[in-house]
Amino acid sequence: MFLIYALTGVLCLGLAPIFGKAVLNSINPATAFVLRTMIAAIIIAIWFLSARSYTELLSIPPSLWIIITIEAILAALLGDLAYFYALKAGNINEVSLIMSCAPLVTIILSYFILNEIVTTSQVIGAFFITIGLILISLQ
Repeated sequence: MFLIYALTGVLCLGLAPIFGKAVLNSINPATAFVLRTMIAAIIIAIWFLSARSYTELLSIPPSLWIIITIEAILAALLGDLAYFYALKAGNINEVSLIMSCAPLVTIILSYFILNEIVTTSQVIGAFFITIGLILISLQ
């Protein structure tokens, strides 16, 4: 089942820059980012409330609130805001390729910070992805 979710995520994340770049020709990246975040927050809030999942919020310990806050600041705020500014200033293909390096950072940091197992095939795959991204970005 994770594969269906992952492929759906890839499709959505692959389509999103097309719409983002089209909007960024007309408005400031920060404005686009705020608007996109507000729309997403409204949709998520409606879904969350309709699923009656809000009771779980009361049982989350403060330490997890801190961790999810850090994740939100890094991914949903700083990462996405930097992405919007890069998308506005750069070529959509180059920005997408650079952003594709994020999983490589995750693999490396997960090994050192979370002591995750990194297999030989994952290292080889990450190496080939990196080489591919470098080759594609060469002019």
